[in-house]
Amino acid sequence: MIITIDGVAASGKSTVASGVARTLGIPYISSGLLYRAVTLCGLEAALEGGDLRVLEHLQAQPPRLDPRAEGNRVWRGERELTEALHATRVDEGVSAYAALPEVRAWVDEQLRALPAPFVAEGRDMGTNVFPQAQAKFYLTAHPRVRAQRRSAERPEELDAIEAALVERDARDAAQSAPAADALMIDTGELSAQQVIDRIVAEVESRRARA
Repeated sequence: MIITIDGVAASGKSTVASGVARTLGIPYISSGLLYRAVTLCGLEAALEGGDLRVLEHLQAQPPRLDPRAEGNRVWRGERELTEALHATRVDEGVSAYAALPEVRAWVDEQLRALPAPFVAEGRDMGTNVFPQAQAKFYLTAHPRVRAQRRSAERPEELDAIEAALVERDARDAAQSAPAADALMIDTGELSAQQVIDRIVAEVESRRARA
């Protein structure tokens, strides 16, 4: 079974996907980490944001996603990139690379090569990468709520984080539209565990009906 969890930035996708995967005893995959890995490769090669020459660096030494229920890790050769992928400079540059069809095709290829079952989280998992998924969910929340969550991970002021999220939403609008058959969940008033429980209950209900 393939389960997709899409949504806007800082809506809780990674936390929820990991929790759902642990509950169901299957891996989860984070597409966003691969886009962040591409961005980091571009930054370290001193390329301007959205420079297609990043593909040459990817082919020379491609980042590798290690999907685990407790949290994905990303490696490039013997070097682990995971912690570096959450830096502010990566936040600011990832949309430019994610908007490139060639980069999206590269990421999609990596994801589709992974064996099911799994929980896939991102922005277009249910619409583009795994349209055949048996259960699709889309997480959203008010920008202020998402900024408050992200402020625990970032040194910037809350207002600056919120403004950056609103800008990111606008840039990602086309990519992150929910699938027509996705169940929408506003996570603003819910704890992560409540969202996880709701998704697991829906998945189990669908399994029972299959």
